[in-house]
Amino acid sequence: MIKVNLLSLKKKKKQKPLPTFLISMAFIALVAGVILAYLIFFFSGRVSERQEKVRGNETKIAELKRKIKDVEDYEKRNVVFQQRKEIIETLGRNKSVPVKILDEINALLPPGVWLTSMEVKGDAVNLNCSAFTNTDVVNYVDNLKSSKLFADIYLQESVQAQTAGFSLYNFRLTFKVKA
Repeated sequence: MIKVNLLSLKKKKKQKPLPTFLISMAFIALVAGVILAYLIFFFSGRVSERQEKVRGNETKIAELKRKIKDVEDYEKRNVVFQQRKEIIETLGRNKSVPVKILDEINALLPPGVWLTSMEVKGDAVNLNCSAFTNTDVVNYVDNLKSSKLFADIYLQESVQAQTAGFSLYNFRLTFKVKA
């Protein structure tokens, strides 16, 4: 007897082997992907490390800027302090100068001459005086010229005037105080 198989059998097709080109390309792609993943991880770590370093440096810079500002403020305060100190020392040294000037002017006044006003500006002194005679005026100018405290004595004017029936000489002097 003959047997007939009415069922169709599907024949399995023989699979073609994958080309070696595709296998090698897949392997190379896989290796390249692993290498790229490692490089991405490595460089992202370095980038985050550098960013952290930059943030740390920025904080240091901000702190140093505050310190620089503090130092500049200190230097400004120190300059102001030094200026004030110099002014105080100068005032302390010069506080006796007007007394010395007045004492010297008084000591050099001859009889018959009196001081009506005195103005001191820096080292310049202006005197307004009165005298009974012109000789008294000349004696006073000569006395001032012989003084070691005064220099550049200049008689600006001498005017004769009648006051209460007396003849007086009103005169103005200017001179400098030696340092």
